[in-house]
Amino acid sequence: MMDGHTAGKRPATVLNVSWKQRLRIGRNAKEWLTAYGFLAPSLILFAIFVFYPAIQSVYLSLHMTDPMGRVVRFVGLDNYIKLFTSQAFYDGLLVTLRFILYTVPPTILLALLLAVLTHRALAGMGLLRFVFSLPVALSVGTTAVIWLQLFHPSMGMFNQVLGWLGFDPVFWLADPKQALLSVSIMTVWMNLGFVYIVLLSGLQAIPQDILDSVAVDGAGPLRKYGQIILPLVSPSLFFVTIISLIGSFQAFGQFHILTKGGPMNATNTIVYQIYQEAFVNYRFGTGSAQALVLFAIILILTVLQFRFVERKVHYQ
Repeated sequence: MMDGHTAGKRPATVLNVSWKQRLRIGRNAKEWLTAYGFLAPSLILFAIFVFYPAIQSVYLSLHMTDPMGRVVRFVGLDNYIKLFTSQAFYDGLLVTLRFILYTVPPTILLALLLAVLTHRALAGMGLLRFVFSLPVALSVGTTAVIWLQLFHPSMGMFNQVLGWLGFDPVFWLADPKQALLSVSIMTVWMNLGFVYIVLLSGLQAIPQDILDSVAVDGAGPLRKYGQIILPLVSPSLFFVTIISLIGSFQAFGQFHILTKGGPMNATNTIVYQIYQEAFVNYRFGTGSAQALVLFAIILILTVLQFRFVERKVHYQ
């Protein structure tokens, strides 16, 4: 039973709590509005350039279009069935996988080697770091034009060097057996700068006291780099592996400038097939279906890497 004193104070307490709750809700609402206000420009850009094209691709992949890109009729999954029963699609997938094999492991291994050789603060290392990082400053188009001149069969530097050494000239981009390898060499050089910078940053982030402890223990180079350095730099390796894999799946500029998918479809990757299907043959339905299948492949591989490979990553 409440006495008169308690009964007189309770309404004031309830009123006080309710007032504090309303004040807290008001502050939270203000913080949410402020946060979304700052995010609004990015959300608008994402909606225009990412979400809307993605939704439009799903819509077009279920329809047949005319050469002007206008929807003619609904075809359901026919574009996907046509895609999965096409030998050209599997040939393009094989070319893409070979391109990934030729570019991703060599780029990471070469960048790691250069980073290990130059991460110490020794004389001249700054100049070497600048040289090794330089490709990151060049665009795909600029890099491809430079290498187009280097690959020229008669005036290119590579064949001139081979001629001085007594070898026959190589048709780097015109020979179906050499074309994909030639584009891959150019891609490795182009991607080397970015991967090198990331791995060099990872090496330089290793605490000095750990390196000093390894030196005091008398560990040899194999144990030092195999059991100490590589696990500590594994987050950077994991990051560049995912980025390089996605980038190789989406490579387009170098193929368009150097080979245009030839010769004899030797460099006709899935992305270049999408370009030809949508913007050369004007079949936006099948092109959109190919783009969504490529998106699904990249998504599945990325999820698998996070599911299984990330377990091996050592976060400090």
